Amino acid sequence: MNKNIYELLGLVVALSFILALKGLSAPKTARRGNLIGAAGATLATVVVFFAPLGKDSMGMAKTHHNTLLILVAVAVGVLVGVPAARKIQMTQMPQLVALFNGVGGGAAALVATAEYLNLGADASTAEVVATVFTVIVGCTSFSGSVVTFLKLQELMTTRPVVFPGGRFVIAATLAGVLGTGGWTIASGGNTPLLIMGGLALLFGVLFVLPVGGADVPIVISLLNAFTGLTVAASGYVLQSTLLIVAGTLVGASGTILTRKMAEAMGRSLFGTLFGAFTAKPQEATGAAETRSVKSGSPDDVAILLNYAQRVVVVPGFGLAVAQAQHTVRELADLLSAKGIDVAYGIHPVAGRMPGHMNVLLAEANVPYEQLVEMDEVNPTFPQTDVVLVVGANDVVNPAAKTTPGCPIYGMPILDVSEAGNVIFLKRSMRPGFAGIENELLYDAKTTLLFGDAKDSLTKVVNALKAL
Repeated sequence: MNKNIYELLGLVVALSFILALKGLSAPKTARRGNLIGAAGATLATVVVFFAPLGKDSMGMAKTHHNTLLILVAVAVGVLVGVPAARKIQMTQMPQLVALFNGVGGGAAALVATAEYLNLGADASTAEVVATVFTVIVGCTSFSGSVVTFLKLQELMTTRPVVFPGGRFVIAATLAGVLGTGGWTIASGGNTPLLIMGGLALLFGVLFVLPVGGADVPIVISLLNAFTGLTVAASGYVLQSTLLIVAGTLVGASGTILTRKMAEAMGRSLFGTLFGAFTAKPQEATGAAETRSVKSGSPDDVAILLNYAQRVVVVPGFGLAVAQAQHTVRELADLLSAKGIDVAYGIHPVAGRMPGHMNVLLAEANVPYEQLVEMDEVNPTFPQTDVVLVVGANDVVNPAAKTTPGCPIYGMPILDVSEAGNVIFLKRSMRPGFAGIENELLYDAKTTLLFGDAKDSLTKVVNALKAL
């Protein structure tokens, strides 16, 4: 392929990635942005096979090596990735993002290592530095992402894992990583590079273990930014403009997303990562076993909704688990037909990832104008007759404002406690993802409707139609 054509196609790919990020910034254009990004990634993969490689010492055009092996690897990736993407539930999307992100970081580290070994003594100092950076950050991203996957999939505890002297072990491991990195740059040997990679893998695990509860998705976003920087650095080693552009875009967008998620949780990034070492243990009061709550029937809820003038639906992770988005839209449409003002109050990290709930409700064709962000809906709660909380817990828990030291303290929440009535749809009294009790459940204005969210909403819809 002509070099100019190759560079032009690279520019098209870079532009498609930029347009994809722009599209993903709003629910209405997210699907289109995703398709543009996928098309750009496909084009980037294809044009690599036709990249001009120059000529050898005999004046002959260089050709790609191991093309068959590359095609086999691509085929394996397609066979694994396509079924995973098609069958994954929306509730498991954060885990999938974590896993794919980790694979990307690990792949970049492996590619940079292979290129470094291939260059041998011919590697320049800049290329060695870029390789060291890629391996450190890529290995950290890989092992850290695996731990976040295990936490979100509940294959291990979702709570922070701390141990005596943990912060010093983490600091010592990081010092070891940086020390072996300097050793690699100074000596150019292979052994220190391998030791450095092993220590980076260990650091990734130690880095994520102290993070738990609702903070895990923030770390996923941070590791995603790490992976982007890794890809950009490996692009320098491979002299690939495409990888540099793509990695820089991922790194920049991941950094912005991490900052926004930390703000949505009401804490600093440092507090998110290392707050478990300074948090004070909370004493169990046993209150959940001694206090009673007010429960109701679908008919009770239907009557309360029927005589309301304004209703706000607060969707959460439980709605996604029950796949109740279509039923909640049916209920909202029924209320709107009765002249009742209906809105959806969306917390920035509802469903564990930004935009997660917007996508879920978009599947049910919920009008975008009914989706109201937290800052806009909070002032309206005092004028709201009924708030219907469907599977949410931590994002409406007053402990975020009233209980210093609890895992979610300082997190901005939806102020549903200011509404006239609150209806909670819950399977049980089990705490939310953060693992703490919600005092709002025991408030006199709160009614609990126990059961599967989809089944409960169906019964409420039928009862409402009968009124």
